[in-house]
Amino acid sequence: MLDSESSFPFALGSFSLAGCTPFPGVVMGDRLVAVSAVRSLAAVLGLPFGRAGTMLEVLEDWELNFSTLQSLFGGERRAEIGALPYAALSAATFHAPVPAPRQIFCAGANYRKHVVDLVVDHGGGPETAGMNAGERETYVSKSLDERAARGTPYAFTKLPSSVTGPFDTITLPAHSTQTDWEVELAVIIGRPARFVTGDGALRCIAGYTVANDLTCRDKVYRSDLKILGTDWLQGKCSPGFLPMGPYLVPAAFVGDPQRLQLRLKLNGEIMQDESSADMIFSVVKLIEYLSTYVQLLPGDVICTGSPSGNGTHYGRYLRDGDVLEGSVAGLGAQRNRCTLSSPP
Repeated sequence: MLDSESSFPFALGSFSLAGCTPFPGVVMGDRLVAVSAVRSLAAVLGLPFGRAGTMLEVLEDWELNFSTLQSLFGGERRAEIGALPYAALSAATFHAPVPAPRQIFCAGANYRKHVVDLVVDHGGGPETAGMNAGERETYVSKSLDERAARGTPYAFTKLPSSVTGPFDTITLPAHSTQTDWEVELAVIIGRPARFVTGDGALRCIAGYTVANDLTCRDKVYRSDLKILGTDWLQGKCSPGFLPMGPYLVPAAFVGDPQRLQLRLKLNGEIMQDESSADMIFSVVKLIEYLSTYVQLLPGDVICTGSPSGNGTHYGRYLRDGDVLEGSVAGLGAQRNRCTLSSPP
């Protein structure tokens, strides 16, 4: 659940014990404390704390709640949490940190090497017709320089019903033969954001988590409606197509989001291994772009793109019995077994 580089004083998540309704909890080492218990202690100590029934409620008052959490779990009042009831983390069932986000946004083609590999491996349309691999790489590299300097991100939405837990089984839909993996750094918003820029964008972030933006590659493009382009509903929104977690690690403990290593293993073999520094548009740029056109809300999730090493590169897609392990350095790791669904 933790990778070797995880060193946060505490993290948050959504958990259940013995089949109870999922609840937001605070993780400190191998201990799990319900946020509702923290709220009760805060009231006794005269510390402010907002609602605590769900992770969305915790995030609605994130600045207030995080200040109190930091005081209790990472600051001068830490000794006072000893009286809180806790459970062993190993006894808990993990759910996605935000099990039901109101909005999920995804950044497409946002890692430089990933885009280069796609064009080199599969061609880039009429513009690269007749080019050899080296010429295609040179062409797309120049295009990406131009896009980074003067272009804008490519963003789309994914349905909240696609969210699943970090250790849940993934059901591969029978209607696709090309389900692909995409480990990503996910941003969780902690305050309303509209027309924010620069440091203002960073201040809107509650924390980060690990995501896997699964995709049916053979359903992304509609052969019957080529002029309309991509079909993200068929391609990305099946139930369980967004494993998230295991934790929401507060942004204050993460530092620069452009210096994180992402890794994905398929059956123990490393397929993706890249730094978030390879992003074409940074986390800040993505929030600036999104908040220009939509209202970002607490609990919203932004999947920031996937690095090179997808199944499209290897010509190998997910099969029944495959095991995916995705991680982002310092944020923990998820592990999902794949099973093939029965035809309807």
